[in-house]
Amino acid sequence: MDLGALLQGFITVFQPYNFLLSIFAVAAGILVGALPGLTATMACALLVPVTFGLETVPAFVLLLGIYCGAIYGGSIAGILINIPGTPSAAATMMDGFAMARKGEAGKALGMACIASASAGLISALFMTFASPQIARVALKFGPPEYFGIACFALSVLIMVSGKSLVKGLIAAVFGLALTTVGMDPNTGMDRFTFGSSDLLGGITLLPAIIGMFAYTQIFEDVDKPQVQTYQAAKVGRILPTAKELKRVAPVILKSSFIGSFLGAIPGIGGETGCFVALGEAKRSSKRPERFGTGILEGVAAPEAGNNGTTGGAMIPMLSLGIPGDAVTAVMLGGLMLHGLTPGPLLFKAHLDVVYPIFAAMILANIIMGIMGLVLSKHYARIINIKKTFLIPAILVLSIIGSFAIRFSFFDVGLALAFGVIGYFMRYYGYPLSPVMIALILGPIAEQNFCRSLMISKGGYDIFFKSAICDAFLLLAAASLAFALYQRRKALRAGPEEGSGEQD
Repeated sequence: MDLGALLQGFITVFQPYNFLLSIFAVAAGILVGALPGLTATMACALLVPVTFGLETVPAFVLLLGIYCGAIYGGSIAGILINIPGTPSAAATMMDGFAMARKGEAGKALGMACIASASAGLISALFMTFASPQIARVALKFGPPEYFGIACFALSVLIMVSGKSLVKGLIAAVFGLALTTVGMDPNTGMDRFTFGSSDLLGGITLLPAIIGMFAYTQIFEDVDKPQVQTYQAAKVGRILPTAKELKRVAPVILKSSFIGSFLGAIPGIGGETGCFVALGEAKRSSKRPERFGTGILEGVAAPEAGNNGTTGGAMIPMLSLGIPGDAVTAVMLGGLMLHGLTPGPLLFKAHLDVVYPIFAAMILANIIMGIMGLVLSKHYARIINIKKTFLIPAILVLSIIGSFAIRFSFFDVGLALAFGVIGYFMRYYGYPLSPVMIALILGPIAEQNFCRSLMISKGGYDIFFKSAICDAFLLLAAASLAFALYQRRKALRAGPEEGSGEQD
């Protein structure tokens, strides 16, 4: 690590033009993330052609600000109106929205901001000081290891199954069944597409999320207009108390490291990071039954997990030329657009670009933390808007978000279909979260399971030859056993001690 070069990188990004560009990018990223259906990937993809007219460092100041801001911004809509702005915020809204319904929207937003900025900063420092080392570890991950991680992440399903374990598992199985739609990853044959070319790639995730949460909420509000779903905001203080911060700090730190490490593994992304962090936080908690009822740990863990992946995902992209997630794949194209080739030689030939990128990532997370805390009270006012204005606004944003992903009216119809399914699931007491978790993690598990069997020519012993895979599978089994034990213990103690239903 060349500290002199790093200092020069900070001098570069703190130049007025770059500094103001970072502030603008973070603010725009938060706005993009807060709008359901608009993702960091989409924003960066639209901006890459624009950056062609910029020099390399300002271009990446812009892209990194959008990236960090959008990952945090996804939690805002999830906390305030129970609609995740981005897929990685699906875990945050379980406790975040529960806190908002209790009049603690401001504190939930404040904790989401603190956890996001802290994790983003830790992951950025990880990226700065440990890129080569972490990249070498990440290279050891193959299909069996990915499958083990997916299984561990899927073990969180039992933790979000609500009051009824049976209904929760039925919802999870339904979600896993939906992941079989599309092309078989092993044979390439069509499965359950019913002749539709739009389903060849499987169920598009964001329309499903928008439908399951946004349209479902709209249908419920229209069906029962007398029910005030969005409680008037009692923002109070934004910052948690010193005692609360001390209690939650270990969760943030642990989840940040989980996210940073998982982000460095190509293809994992924030969606997996948030659920793994949440599962680990609940597993190690002394009161796991309180998760989902509106506690700070339930907001801090997934937010730290998904924002921790931002710096981690940059590590294989810069060190090896392998994108860690969809956003860094776009940035990889941005680097090449500026005539740079990611990989080990980048650190030798272009230190004048690499270290400003490190500095820009650190600066973006600091700005995000300050901006999030300053504007949290303004965000929380959203739930004071009357339903007569809020519902049409959510509907319009949902339609635009569904259409904008692939510019397809099919996705708008898909979102509507999931809204109908979600409405009836809630009506009959089935939780929605297991469906979404299964949709996110199911394809990762299936694809890497099939790839592993292809490598081993059908031998299942491949999953037991890898110490990393074995460790994750054991963690998944331990997590399931612990969750079942806690649920049985809560049921014996009485319904008042059990976990509440989570949507």
